[in-house]
Amino acid sequence: MEARTNDGHWFVRIENPDPSREVPGASREILKALERSGMEWDGEVVYQSRRDNAYRAALATLETRHMIYPCSCSRKEIADSATIRIDGPVYPGTCRKRNHSSDYRSARRIRTDNTTIEFSDALQGLVRQQLDRDIGDFVLQRADGVFTYQLAVVVDDAEQAITHVVRGEDLLNSTPRQIYLQQLLGYSTPFYLHLPIVVNAQGQKLSKQSCAETINASDPVPHLVTAMELLGQMPPPELFESDLASFWKWAMEHWRSELIPKKTGMIY
Repeated sequence: MEARTNDGHWFVRIENPDPSREVPGASREILKALERSGMEWDGEVVYQSRRDNAYRAALATLETRHMIYPCSCSRKEIADSATIRIDGPVYPGTCRKRNHSSDYRSARRIRTDNTTIEFSDALQGLVRQQLDRDIGDFVLQRADGVFTYQLAVVVDDAEQAITHVVRGEDLLNSTPRQIYLQQLLGYSTPFYLHLPIVVNAQGQKLSKQSCAETINASDPVPHLVTAMELLGQMPPPELFESDLASFWKWAMEHWRSELIPKKTGMIY
């Protein structure tokens, strides 16, 4: 809605950099659900699982600047020596000065420093992190060769010329890492708006992992209206009984981003 009501384009990206973890047919079902819900996207669908060459090129650029180093630490080693900050254990930099042979199978981490990264989120306000203290050197490529979300999303946003990112608040703490990479790679930083996430009674984000209810593809309107309610848009009760075209007509005419609640953890 934010894109459409501002005469923008809306792109669909399947963020599956590790295809081994993807349920067969899941991407196809996601696209079908979007289509049946009347969500029409612009351009071609981008699949991260097909973009290793682009990510490899970005990693090579960072390597030429001596920003990348191999890391052989296990999760247990990190947990035993790390401090806990805003997003879990902070990597203590154990492998920064280790010498690994060229054929050693290892993850690739980026060096962070004490520079403060900050941005103003359109809904959540000012966000500020000192990456070496709050996050630590983070992984861009796993030991098995899979590129991580942090690198993939930055490269994809830049290549697609993304100007506005609207996504869940659960990714808010990742944004300074992405801005850091954007700065190092010479990319522009998009405008960010992080929406409150919806959780179940146990406080878990609604997802397949938390066994969330699936959207009824034959009648998506009730779910769409509920989503609008959770986003503070106050749809009329009769919209629950409307058809898809009527729902989208109302949504386009009444969308107001200033009504979106800032709070997280809305229970559904």
